[in-house]
Amino acid sequence: MPHRRFLIPVAVVVVVALGIGLYLFQPWRLLTVRETHDALLVPTAPVTTSVQTSAEKPAETPREVATGEWRSLEHATTGRASLIELPGGGHSVQFASLNTSDGPDLYVYLSPHPSSSAEKTFGEGFTSLGKLKGNRGDQVYEIPAGVDVSSIRSVVIWCQRFSAGFAVAPLEQA
Repeated sequence: MPHRRFLIPVAVVVVVALGIGLYLFQPWRLLTVRETHDALLVPTAPVTTSVQTSAEKPAETPREVATGEWRSLEHATTGRASLIELPGGGHSVQFASLNTSDGPDLYVYLSPHPSSSAEKTFGEGFTSLGKLKGNRGDQVYEIPAGVDVSSIRSVVIWCQRFSAGFAVAPLEQA
């Protein structure tokens, strides 16, 4: 019977630790796919457009003002991110053909830091656009009014739970 007094508390500690570990890491996310099919604001195929000067009125249709391919950080990621100027002067970010790992707490950040910066830098000075909609497919995120888009240098897929970047794409305007 002396072993029972030892085994029960140890079993409780192991079960609690296992439960916490499963909650934090959510290892099944390595096998899950959340696919998103938002309508892209600007087609991904190159389109011939005229260059607009700042003295002209805003475009009548959405137009891509910056774009970049994803650079993998903690997880292999492919696809293209674009900064889109909307009619009326608003902006959005779109992801075309995104393919990355799923994660427990993924967010989309706009960063003032260049995409070549160190990973930890992307967790500072960002604007959050909310949770990542899915780990595969096409997605569009509205940029809130009042965000200075001229300060955006990159877009980041960031895991808040572990303060880790999944991927980053440059969005520097020409």
